[in-house]
Amino acid sequence: MLTAYVQGIGLIGPGLADWPSGARALAGEEVYAPRPTAIPAPEGLPAAERRRTGATVKLALSAAQQAVTAADVDSRGLPAVFSSSGGDGLICHEICETLASTDRQVSPTRFHNSVHNAAAGYWSLATGATAASTALCAHDGSFAAGLLEALALVSVDRVSVLLSAYETPYPEPLRIKRPLPDSFAVAMVLTPAPAPHSRARLTATLREADSVPDRLSDPQLEALRAAVPAARSLPLLRLLARREPGEVVLDYIGGQRVAIEVHECR
Repeated sequence: MLTAYVQGIGLIGPGLADWPSGARALAGEEVYAPRPTAIPAPEGLPAAERRRTGATVKLALSAAQQAVTAADVDSRGLPAVFSSSGGDGLICHEICETLASTDRQVSPTRFHNSVHNAAAGYWSLATGATAASTALCAHDGSFAAGLLEALALVSVDRVSVLLSAYETPYPEPLRIKRPLPDSFAVAMVLTPAPAPHSRARLTATLREADSVPDRLSDPQLEALRAAVPAARSLPLLRLLARREPGEVVLDYIGGQRVAIEVHECR
């Protein structure tokens, strides 16, 4: 069993500008009103690096910065896990277009933005972080995989860890095969012990495929959860928004689910 405390949360998605406003919608205190995701410019990046980044990196970093600010921790020594089902689909599309053209010279900037750990590298540049970072992918189970990785680091190494899980849509024709409707990111700072900013204690266990993943009663939020891998976090975020103890079951991979128990901080 893996355990950690949630000390800070970041959230960006359609109609979800940040965690405080998103939490009110998820808790049922406000009506959820989806709007196209507005991705803010991440803080801290030098001007030259800001010009080189695409929407995917900006999304991952902005959510991470929300979580770190809410947790009131120093990001420079914080190990990080960045999780995405596909990385930057637009950059991959542009590289494919170049390779299919008569001029097959790929831009070095596009190439280094295409690698799956691009967000982790830009995070280090933006914050001066020198701790180890992990970039992973597990298709539709990418949020659960990232959460398990972060929880394992907290539980084994007894250190605080940043998790950022994020997705951006693919352009056509890739969108035909991977129809993500909009951008979405969630970030959490997880700690081995409670702190003044801690919101809840999480414990995670693996379940077999006969466990049914939690769904959302709001049809628009449920459609978002079902369509975007990072948004599979929404049932967990709903419990955290309501500050309620309970259990949620999330999609994972290989015929398994991840069960997350949410406890009050003690």
